[in-house]
Amino acid sequence: MSDFFAMGGYAAYIWPAYAVSAIVLAGLGFAIWRRGRDLKKRLKDQATRQGEEVGDGAP
Repeated sequence: MSDFFAMGGYAAYIWPAYAVSAIVLAGLGFAIWRRGRDLKKRLKDQATRQGEEVGDGAP
């Protein structure tokens, strides 16, 4: 098992690469989630504004 974690002497390069990749993927996932949340909010606000424009009684 220690041979696996040592990665044939290249562990100093491999494990940080895995860590950077995991951080980047987590950051992308967070950015996508946040953008989706903001988009839903914008669409809800837009629908509310359009509902007020249609239902305000003006000709």
